[in-house]
Amino acid sequence: MAGRGGGGGGGELQLLGTWYSPYAMRAKIALGLKGLSYEYIEQDLFGKSELLLKSNPVHKKVPVLIHAGRPVCESRVVLEYVDEAWPGAAPPLLPADPHGRATARFWATYFDSTFFPPWRALMRATTAEQRAEAFMNAVPQVEVLERAFVECSKGKAFFGGDAVGLVDVVLGGFVVWFKVVDEVAGSSLLDEAKFPGLAAWAERFLAVDAVREAMPDAGKLLEHYKGFLAKLASPAGST
Repeated sequence: MAGRGGGGGGGELQLLGTWYSPYAMRAKIALGLKGLSYEYIEQDLFGKSELLLKSNPVHKKVPVLIHAGRPVCESRVVLEYVDEAWPGAAPPLLPADPHGRATARFWATYFDSTFFPPWRALMRATTAEQRAEAFMNAVPQVEVLERAFVECSKGKAFFGGDAVGLVDVVLGGFVVWFKVVDEVAGSSLLDEAKFPGLAAWAERFLAVDAVREAMPDAGKLLEHYKGFLAKLASPAGST
């Protein structure tokens, strides 16, 4: 358990997460950007706690934000809840303009529903042939996100403009995972030559204090990922 940030206000905050979960990283980043204090409670997803099962009885997954005893589940929902519950703390994740909000939600949904499945195949690939095919299938989605960055950022640093916004956090929770998978697969998902906007964005994003504090150690994540692949490659690791 660990406390983070400063001045939470509005009631006690607890975050149920798993250190390697990119979805939990999203929640940590949002809370950090808002400067909120919270108690972090690490969860074992292979031996789920009563608190997690009680707090998220439908999906039984992390993250779960508990605010004054009331749970908020699913990372995207948590991000918008944090943004709405503490509107005066730091720049908003979603813009005030309705069209801007709709655009941000569209690209956040695109990442989760359209980009993630082919990248997940790359992440789970255990042979060179599988990795080559999965990488080829993921590249068109990265091309779309590169165009989205140009559209959303309007020449500024982040999808959210001058400040980190919803799409930055949704995509950014996976950046360290991208790097780890690339290292093992010998790929370069956010290739600087092909996707200069996203490549530069990723480095800027990782340099943000709240992001840097939320991210796991890359070496530790790499070892975790190698262990995950070893289990997948074993006869019993077919799930």
